[in-house]
Amino acid sequence: MVTAHRSAREQAPGRPYRAEGLVVPPGGGRTIETAAQQVTFKVTGAHSRTASTFEVVVPPGFDVGAHTHRHSEELFYVLEGELDVLAFEPKLRTRDDWHGWESHTGQRPVRATAGTLILVPAGCPHAFANPTGRPARMLFQAAPPPGHERYFEELLELLDADGGIDRHTVAELRRRYGIEQLTPLRHTPPAAGRGTGDAR
Repeated sequence: MVTAHRSAREQAPGRPYRAEGLVVPPGGGRTIETAAQQVTFKVTGAHSRTASTFEVVVPPGFDVGAHTHRHSEELFYVLEGELDVLAFEPKLRTRDDWHGWESHTGQRPVRATAGTLILVPAGCPHAFANPTGRPARMLFQAAPPPGHERYFEELLELLDADGGIDRHTVAELRRRYGIEQLTPLRHTPPAAGRGTGDAR
């Protein structure tokens, strides 16, 4: 990754300080990868006071589960593939599955294809899942930084651990980051025929 931030002391003598931008080339950024998800950190709190930006690869069979964030606003933009998504308060928050939810205004989960953008304000239930046989790729922003960066680091470490998903440990992690999980996180790779477990 190429960063171009310099302090005023590093500027040429006699020249006024000007903030410089950031250019991240294709494939640039720090990547964390597990069987359940691949996340590349593109813009972090070290570069922006506004939002962290990630590129996320969602494998077939991954369902993040419906959840809310107490403080974070999020934006998702589908680059490749297809995802089932929702971003609304349902009439009834069922505990096991969000795919049948409906809002008071008649909204239902939709199939998001490349070019779809999803904006999620703080407190709004939302979810995404990949029900297809191919990976999906999306650009994802979380504001303000850097909370989601730290959450991703810890979550992916848990998802990569042997023995499947420890739902109690994941629940405690989410509580620390102001996340309320409404339906389970699941990863059921199609080839395996069964999942690595739920995290309620």
